[in-house]
Amino acid sequence: MSDYQSRQERRKSNSKKKPPSKKRGKSGLFKKILLTLVILFLVGIAAGGITAIAYINNAPELDPDKLANPQSSVILDRNDEEVQTLAGTDAREIAKFEEIPDVVKQAFVSVEDTRFYEHFGIDPKRIGGAVLANITQGFGAEGASTITQQVIKNSLLTSEKSLERKVQEAYLSVKLEQEYSKDQILEMYLNKIYFGNGAWGVVAAADTYFGKNLIEEELTAGEAAMLAGLPQRPSYYDPFENPDAATKRKNIVLSLMEKEGVITAEEADKFQAEKVEDMIVSKTEDTESDQYKVFMDQVVKELRERDDITEKDIYSGGLKIYTTLDTRAQDITTEVVANYPYSNEDMRSGLVLLDTKTGSIRAIGETRKDENVITYATTGGFQPGSTAKPIIAYGPAIENMQWSTGRSLKDEPLKIGEANIRNWDRNYRGQVSMRRALEMSYNVPAVNTFLDVGEKPAQEFANKLGMNLEDDQMVPTAAIGTFSTSPLQMSGAYAAFGNGGTYNEPHSVRKVVFPNGQEINLEPESAKAMNDYTAYMISDMLKSVVDSGTGTDAKIPGLPVAGKTGTTNHDAAVIQEQGFPTSGIVKDAWFAGYTTEYSMAVWTGYNKPNAHYLDSSKGEDDTSKLLFKEIMSRVSEGINTADFQKPDSVIEVGVEKSTGLLPSDYTPKDKIVYELFVKGNTPEKTSTKYQQPDGVTGLSGQYNADSNSIALSWKPGEDKKFTYKVEMSVNGGGYQSLTETGDTSFTIENVEKGSEYKFKVTAVTEAGVSTKPSETTVSVPAEPEPEPEEDTEEEQEQEEETPSEEGNEEGDTSGNGDQNGDGNQGEEEPPAEDNGGTPNEDGNNEGQNDGEGNTGAENGNGNDSDAGSGNENGNSGSNTGNDETNSDTQSNAPAADSTAPNNQND
Repeated sequence: MSDYQSRQERRKSNSKKKPPSKKRGKSGLFKKILLTLVILFLVGIAAGGITAIAYINNAPELDPDKLANPQSSVILDRNDEEVQTLAGTDAREIAKFEEIPDVVKQAFVSVEDTRFYEHFGIDPKRIGGAVLANITQGFGAEGASTITQQVIKNSLLTSEKSLERKVQEAYLSVKLEQEYSKDQILEMYLNKIYFGNGAWGVVAAADTYFGKNLIEEELTAGEAAMLAGLPQRPSYYDPFENPDAATKRKNIVLSLMEKEGVITAEEADKFQAEKVEDMIVSKTEDTESDQYKVFMDQVVKELRERDDITEKDIYSGGLKIYTTLDTRAQDITTEVVANYPYSNEDMRSGLVLLDTKTGSIRAIGETRKDENVITYATTGGFQPGSTAKPIIAYGPAIENMQWSTGRSLKDEPLKIGEANIRNWDRNYRGQVSMRRALEMSYNVPAVNTFLDVGEKPAQEFANKLGMNLEDDQMVPTAAIGTFSTSPLQMSGAYAAFGNGGTYNEPHSVRKVVFPNGQEINLEPESAKAMNDYTAYMISDMLKSVVDSGTGTDAKIPGLPVAGKTGTTNHDAAVIQEQGFPTSGIVKDAWFAGYTTEYSMAVWTGYNKPNAHYLDSSKGEDDTSKLLFKEIMSRVSEGINTADFQKPDSVIEVGVEKSTGLLPSDYTPKDKIVYELFVKGNTPEKTSTKYQQPDGVTGLSGQYNADSNSIALSWKPGEDKKFTYKVEMSVNGGGYQSLTETGDTSFTIENVEKGSEYKFKVTAVTEAGVSTKPSETTVSVPAEPEPEPEEDTEEEQEQEEETPSEEGNEEGDTSGNGDQNGDGNQGEEEPPAEDNGGTPNEDGNNEGQNDGEGNTGAENGNGNDSDAGSGNENGNSGSNTGNDETNSDTQSNAPAADSTAPNNQND
């Protein structure tokens, strides 16, 4: 215990005597950090080693066939059916190592791998330089691949820039050097690399560019240098397309050959003075299949633009390239373009057919003829003319300012800087609706719309449609297409209108699959370019262009098509220099249109536009419309193409043509149009332009008693082309229509006596506008009542007698009373000889009693006795008979009711 305390005390004492050393503390910390780093380094090495082993275990085997021959890339169409390959062993001729000229082999070693015969498959010195470049400039900035590594990469691996591929490439390169000689590896390389223009291997390259047989003929150092410079970027250094770049590349290789002692300085100077255009032969058609060459060129172009796929991958990487090609549509397009009856052999056309919903390229058409390198459809820079109006002017106006299709636009003389903006017909209309301006392709309203929209909103709208316009291109005349574009871009932009405002970048490739199973999806993502109301309203106006505007030549019966024409003219200098006519000439002719299924933009012009012009007098400027119609109608056969569906954000309202306001009650029908409005932006004001027109004046009606009719007459208002609507009301009842006539009079027959007639006459214009009606009243007098006759003394005495059946009986037994005695029976009168006695005065009287008054008198007159007495008694008998038959009271006179004058016959 004491010892322990002593030690503790000594420690405390020592700690008080010696303060801690700062230097010693720092040294300990450094040791700890260093130890930690060593441990981490060892762990990193171990982990890296484990990872590297895993990568190596996943590396493919050395396949002699793949090493010797390039792996052809397979092209598949939209239905995943194989259509062709981009390259194949059939097109290549193999040269043995000893058959290849030394200058060619030395040229490639000088530029690609100067230590090829010294390294073991990888070059540590080149790797160090590449690592430094990758650290300072980013991963992948510089490669360190030897010729051996390139053989491995082109034969067995992809061009993916990843650690795994680099580890596998290094491993397989070392392994390849162990199994094959340097000469064998160089032979593999020279026979499988791609030189562009369908040339695989040095044998084909020598023939394609120099027309020489490599095995039998010598190549100069300059020719060898040009070939050695091509594989790095075959398309860019293509001597046919870019001779200047090819010449520079050749001279770099010559300098490297001089540096390596392959050629002398004098030889280098000699061959560097040569231009490649003087060294090469004329270009011939590619040896590979050209059935879908135009389409395949676009496929290759799209793949070349990617960083993760090299040109070597495309041609010799064994890729499966899944395209958007519709072979049926492509065959139709190729046939139509090839067989179109161009009026001039120098005319050219380019077009692109897209799927409206996806942006997938279905077909490409070009009249290339002898100009294989000119891609009129996909890269041609042509001014689009009036096809730009929906993209630069009217689309942005609807999108940003919610203009209606009936918006009234200014159409008056306009000058921008020194340029006078004119309509194609050199007329001005003061005001014109947006629909009409687009339908008839007037320029002034489009430029005025651009000025209202503004440069930035117009640029943003256009670039969302893939136009890629720069600031300096956004001038007012851009609204009428003074910038450059291609059918590929225009078809993509127009497809967005037909797709409800969703833009899909035009593309020809869906995906690429590498031999190792790696897959790259190349379909672009959809993007909302505009609101659905903008897309629909533009589409609806463009349907008017095709139905009744400048695009009627493209109209297809039964197919809902929207589209726009466009033309550009030569500038004054060209017209003057070439001696062209001052009118009727066109530089570029366009038609861009779409359905809900397909979209297409067609350009027509000349390969040398400054030396030619499209002659409108020959209909050459209609070529684009006619090509569109023929191709679109044929590719649409058998497809149920739906019309464009109006979204809920759009409503249709009737407005006045000239004002764009709501029509009044007096707006003529032919001055009303139904236009589209963005919901919530319909007009609220009613037009006061049209007032109620003067109609009927001086309306009068006259009753004619003789014909029992009413004759109406009136005078017309200012418009003598009125139709008159005549209506009638009787005794306060409702009005009923009598007629619609162009005359200024009308007669009503068989009117009802004692009634009041009211008439209303309304004038109606040819446009269907009704005037204020005029009214008049006509009263028809009642029929006058007949005055009652005075009774004679005999009649009064007769009336005093009580009526009885006696009178009837007497009537029945005397004269002809039997027929009429009942008054209402009307039985047939028996012959006179059957009456049972000689007629006498009383008999006649009784007979008249029971019959109709006049008839009884006639019967009475049948007796030779006093006819007057018979008439008198007959009348008395008539009264008695009526009293007995119809009433219990006596009546001294017929009823005076004018409405029933013949009551006694009932």
